[in-house]
Amino acid sequence: MSDPKPRVALFVTCLVDLYRPTVGFAAIRLIEEAGCLVEVPPTQTCCGQPAFNAGDRATARDMARAVIDAFGGFDYVVAPSGSCAGMIAHHYPSLFDDDPQYRAKAEALAGRTHELVSFLRDVRGMERVAARYEDSVTYHDSCAGLREMGVKAQPRALLSSVEGLRLAEMAEPEICCGFGGTFCVKYPEISTRMVSDKVRDIAASGAGTLLAGDLGCLLNMAGRLKREGSPVKVRHVAEVLAGMTNDVPPIGEGSVS
Repeated sequence: MSDPKPRVALFVTCLVDLYRPTVGFAAIRLIEEAGCLVEVPPTQTCCGQPAFNAGDRATARDMARAVIDAFGGFDYVVAPSGSCAGMIAHHYPSLFDDDPQYRAKAEALAGRTHELVSFLRDVRGMERVAARYEDSVTYHDSCAGLREMGVKAQPRALLSSVEGLRLAEMAEPEICCGFGGTFCVKYPEISTRMVSDKVRDIAASGAGTLLAGDLGCLLNMAGRLKREGSPVKVRHVAEVLAGMTNDVPPIGEGSVS
């Protein structure tokens, strides 16, 4: 008798839900292709990272408690965002230092939480995807995904199996794009300088498409690319890996239904 498929809860993220639902559907397709059952808990909320980064630990704690309750009982929790995954996996337990019951729940949830592409590659051992994308791409390593969740080689390994795709690395793919959530609101001039530097690095790569694993970074870079008149297309890596690039225009182009 074969082992039952693991139950995976998809943490959709606020930005995917509001701005780019296709990323969520792409994530579901990829997780199912990795041999898992996928559920989307209907009571999930924001992970609380904006409040946490702003120093509002009371609000972050309330939101974390709601997420912990919504995602209990699953084998894994997967997010198409290193930023949200990093919040759950690395910062939730410290919110409950004075609450042993929720501290234990937070630690258990943290141990089951993964960024999407890392989950596919490191946990499920996925080596190839059945997708085609006829373009050269460059990949931006988002800060939280890289530094908190260890996402670096995994997306490049899976992208290498996409038919027609050619990877053109930036000179400095690990440099922050300047988004940083509330950072770009608090320090707009610094943020604009950072994303302008990033756009120059993207252009120098010669790639026709920019990919990344965090929608916040992608929205920020897409906005700057458009303002500078760049023809570079911008997409979440999940859309390319799932072969769903015909279903929705690149970020910042057209409308998403």
